[in-house]
Amino acid sequence: MTTAVDDAASRMSAFIRDPYPTLARIREAGAVSVVEFGEGLPVYLVTRYQDVRAALMDPRFGQDVRRSQAIASGRGSGLTLGSEVVHMLNSDPPDHTRLRRLLQGVFTRRRVDQMRPLVERITDGLLDGLRGRETADLVTDFAFPLPIMIICELLGFPPEDMQDFRTWSTAILTQGGDMSFHQATTELNDYLRELMKDRRAAPRTDILTDLVQASDAGELTEQEVFSMVFLLLIGGHETTVNLLGTATLALLHHPDQLARLRADPAAMPVAIDEFLRYESPVSMATLRFTNADVTVDDVEIPADELVLLSLGAANRDPARFTDPDRLILDRGDPGHLAFGQGLHRCLGSFLGKLESEVALTGLLARFERIELAAAEETLPWRNTIMLRGLESLPVSLDG
Repeated sequence: MTTAVDDAASRMSAFIRDPYPTLARIREAGAVSVVEFGEGLPVYLVTRYQDVRAALMDPRFGQDVRRSQAIASGRGSGLTLGSEVVHMLNSDPPDHTRLRRLLQGVFTRRRVDQMRPLVERITDGLLDGLRGRETADLVTDFAFPLPIMIICELLGFPPEDMQDFRTWSTAILTQGGDMSFHQATTELNDYLRELMKDRRAAPRTDILTDLVQASDAGELTEQEVFSMVFLLLIGGHETTVNLLGTATLALLHHPDQLARLRADPAAMPVAIDEFLRYESPVSMATLRFTNADVTVDDVEIPADELVLLSLGAANRDPARFTDPDRLILDRGDPGHLAFGQGLHRCLGSFLGKLESEVALTGLLARFERIELAAAEETLPWRNTIMLRGLESLPVSLDG
């Protein structure tokens, strides 16, 4: 006999595999819906492009995770939102302004352009490692190590520890893994404390040294250093890992678009924006709350309510994008919301786009044939509604 729990698990599994039919029904039904988040916690869900874009820039939608946690706990929910890890993505001004200012110079377009040789060197090395193999996992063997090796270089972390970073990231961002959220954050915190001690004893030219020195100068607390590194380490690779996996799968589903890119590699920068729209690596923006009554279209959301903004649904909205469920690499419309908008627009967007451009260009140039080496229905997706990415992408390669 099928139970209600089984039915719910089955629906969630289907949603994780392909959320877009469900998101389309929700979007068509109205500007705002009330859905369950986590352990039966009611939240308002916004799915239409114009409403999501407006909310991303509206200060009445706060992001301070401590306030969100208080609201959730006040509703009787045991959901853990990570309120002990406060960084610029889940805080509001003036804390957000202070924290972002410390890092924004590292990720300007000019500084990122200077990282191209590093990205190309790491990409070439990883592609060399794929040669001669009958099959490869493009997530495990390529999409994951590329951005994590780059962010390790910037932070000054030993790259041999990158599998630990992946384990911690998976536990923190997804559900049902082998490690709890608390264990992952504790282990990462302990790891960072040791590295911070090392930087105090022997400063280097890296971001971690800069943050430790800012802490010693009274600009950051030690906990804020941990939270900033947490964000850079996890946010600095998750988006690119997800994008590279889903973009490759999308090309395998659209051989005409794959042929177009092979014929014109210079079109890759424009194509990256379409990949970001088509499969937004961050499917839901960070949980928000209303700090005043807010009317979205014709729906009033009272103050002190939790709100989710669906970037994935917004980027497939037919009111904004023609034929939104098709991958059209020469669409030439960079108006997607995959990196957010406003004060909290992704600080690493230039780096993520550069990594993806170099990686996909190199992959297509190196291998004449790329084919899926597993049944489509067996491909494992990240077990979270917040991210859209593959855990594994087995392919056969011929170059």
